[in-house]
Amino acid sequence: MFILILPSYLISIVRLVHPSSDAYLIRPSDCLQALDHVGDKSDSDETDYLIQNANENENCIPREKERTTHFESPTNLASAFLKQHPTATIPSRSKSECDSVEFLKGKKAKLKPEEASMAMKQHRWLIITALTLFLFMCFPAVLYGVVPPRMLLNKLSEGKYLTNNVLWFNQTLDHFSAYDHRQFQQRYYEFLDYFRIPDGPIFLVIGGEGPDNGIVNDYVGVLAKKFGAALVSLEHRYYGKSSPFNSLETKNLKYLSSKQALSDLAVFRQYYQNSLNAKLNRTKAENPWFFFGGSYSGALSAWFRLKFPHLTCGSLASSAVVLAVYNFTEYDRQIGESAGAECKAALQETTQLIEQKLATNAKELKASFNADYLEIDEDFLYLIADAATVAFQYGNPDRVCKPMVEAKKAGEDLVDTYAKYVKEYFIGTFGVNVQTYDQEYLKKTAIDEDSSTRLWWFQVCTEVAYFQVAPSNDSVRSSKVDTKYHLDLCKNVFGEGIFPDVDATNLYYGGTKIAGSKIVFANGSQDPWRHASKQTSSPDLPSYTITCYNCGHCTDIKGCPQSPLVLEGNEKNCSSPDAVHKVRQKISEHIDLWLSECIDTGKSFI
Repeated sequence: MFILILPSYLISIVRLVHPSSDAYLIRPSDCLQALDHVGDKSDSDETDYLIQNANENENCIPREKERTTHFESPTNLASAFLKQHPTATIPSRSKSECDSVEFLKGKKAKLKPEEASMAMKQHRWLIITALTLFLFMCFPAVLYGVVPPRMLLNKLSEGKYLTNNVLWFNQTLDHFSAYDHRQFQQRYYEFLDYFRIPDGPIFLVIGGEGPDNGIVNDYVGVLAKKFGAALVSLEHRYYGKSSPFNSLETKNLKYLSSKQALSDLAVFRQYYQNSLNAKLNRTKAENPWFFFGGSYSGALSAWFRLKFPHLTCGSLASSAVVLAVYNFTEYDRQIGESAGAECKAALQETTQLIEQKLATNAKELKASFNADYLEIDEDFLYLIADAATVAFQYGNPDRVCKPMVEAKKAGEDLVDTYAKYVKEYFIGTFGVNVQTYDQEYLKKTAIDEDSSTRLWWFQVCTEVAYFQVAPSNDSVRSSKVDTKYHLDLCKNVFGEGIFPDVDATNLYYGGTKIAGSKIVFANGSQDPWRHASKQTSSPDLPSYTITCYNCGHCTDIKGCPQSPLVLEGNEKNCSSPDAVHKVRQKISEHIDLWLSECIDTGKSFI
């Protein structure tokens, strides 16, 4: 991090010592963050507030116009375009208008060239000293490697993004209405360091069921470098900062669906291609596109190729949950299989003991798991089940199995051992907020960092279900986590009339019988979600299963373990690195072939 900051710092010093005729002042711009003023409107107002707020303020510029790159000659085209150093002039505003910091804008100082030069020369050493003190005072973590212990949580620590510079564009709210022309602002990112100008491919990384805080430095980045591709990532509507409304009440969620999200991708793809053409001073040119996604966004990647085959040369569908499942008993069965006989037995006995204690002393039991505010017992049991599954799903089986098997052999208290694991790993290292298992908490309509849980439950309760219910026998999780529990939760959190129409979803997309082409599926052998993915292979729809002890969710992209993030999706920590390498080689070959066919035939061009 210090290495990354130092060049910018030195450049600033050079500019101070050798000032140009134009002096630039840097200051924050708050009007671009309309959510700062959501309190000015009623939560029930269904107007497109984000766009409206920006348009009403004459001192604000639209987000999509905030970054204007100037190309002065063919020589600096590549560096300007790749490094994205835009300049923009923003109208003057009062200090009170600039209290919120989201973006930094360049504003030309109102000084004559000779005045600017003289002022900078007179005060440059004072400014240099101030900047140096600022660097050492404000970046101790950078200098000494001190990172807050809970920095990871569910988020990625700094330095693990290829970029997290935010861009915005205006997205259509309802793609299926001829009369509703409202728009909202959708967040996206671009990384162009590997881009082979002007005809390199564009790799689009689809945002999933959570905030998109940047383009992650995983194996997709390695592929982008290999193919000379630009990387762009679009945040899923409603998640993160791409919310159309300032309230997440149920009636405002009617535009949250996979169908709307796919149309978002199509509109964005056209917008970005046109924007790229404008930057490169060309018209009607088309770069070859390839789509990437994992888990739910892996399903979106497959579905996009199915529904919009002319807009992408192909798709990678990593751990893609393309099959909507009402009672997803296979999920729990896979946990038992991945755990192995000893660990499975220990977990099953722990579940039984927890159920017994829950009947006699629920308050004390829940408190031992830091979950005393989960009043509904089934919410607590769902938390207990999820805590075990993440270890297998994300390539860390020993984190739960080793202490539980050892405790069972030693005759130690299994519940206490499991509570320690839940608090240290599931809540501590993995960063789960226990409150998100509380149905009353899920009713919250205010937008905050935990809103993703409510949003994903809405998609679960309306489209895909994936109800992780206990099998009728030999289950790891409590039998009380059943279909009724899930349906009651949907009704309690979102109201009457909410029901997951999985048949309609599978009819629309095809489930595991998806009839698309040029989609490569990849799954990890220990991932419980693979049973909702396509695991049979065909020439047009190749499917690979990476088999190894710690190969879980999205191993082909994330490496091992799958969480926390491994830079570039490194495979060295997988129990069988060769198995991962072979599948990645196959994926690369498919991308190479489909890109070449796309370029040769032009079939995937508008």
